[in-house]
Amino acid sequence: MTAHKLDRPCCVLKARQRGAALIVSLLMLIVVMMLGMSAAQTALQSEKASRNDRDRQVALQAAEAALMDAETDIESSPDPARSRSHLFAPDRTEGFSPGCGIENPALYLGLCSRAEGSLRAAWQAVDLLDSSSGAITVPYGRYTGQVFQTGAGAMPARPPRYVIELMAYNRAGEDATLDGRNYFYRVTAIGFGMRESTQVVLQTFYRKDGR
Repeated sequence: MTAHKLDRPCCVLKARQRGAALIVSLLMLIVVMMLGMSAAQTALQSEKASRNDRDRQVALQAAEAALMDAETDIESSPDPARSRSHLFAPDRTEGFSPGCGIENPALYLGLCSRAEGSLRAAWQAVDLLDSSSGAITVPYGRYTGQVFQTGAGAMPARPPRYVIELMAYNRAGEDATLDGRNYFYRVTAIGFGMRESTQVVLQTFYRKDGR
C-alpha cells in the first residue's frame, strides 16, 4: 500500500510536465506564425513600393518625352504635313490666346497667351487630364508625327500631353514690366504611368534658336 501511494505523485508530475510542454509548444508555434506573417507583410509592402516606384518612373519618362515633343513642335517638326513650327518666330504671337487655341484647334491647339493681372497661368487653369475631343492640351505627336506606344506591359496607360505658353523675353537693360518684342515659351507636360492614376507633371522653359 505504501509503494502505491509513492507512485501516484510521480504520475501526476509527469502529466503536468507533458501539459506544460504542450502549452510551450503552442506558444512557440504562435510566435513563429506571427513572425512569418510579419515577414510576408514586409515582403508585400516592399513589392508594392517597388511597383509604385516603377510606375512613377514610367510616368516621369512619358512626361519627359512630351517635353521633347513640344520642343520639336517649336523648333522644327519633322512632319511637313503637320508642322506649325513657323508660328514660333521671334516676334510672332499669332495663335496664342487665353483659350489656348480652342478657336482653331487644327493649328493652334495648346498655344496659350500669358495670363494678365490676377488671372491664373494657363498651365494652372487647363485640365491636363482631359483627353476628350474638346481638350485644349496637345497629345504627343499631334504636330510632329511621332508615335508613342501605350497600354501594353510596362507602357503608359495614356499618351502624354502638353501646353505651350507665350512668355515675354526682356533683354538686359529693358524694363521688365514691358512686353518685349521677343518671346520664349513655358511648356508644361503631363505623363501617365502603367496606371492612369499615376501622373507626373513637368515644366520647362524653351527659347528658340537664333533669338
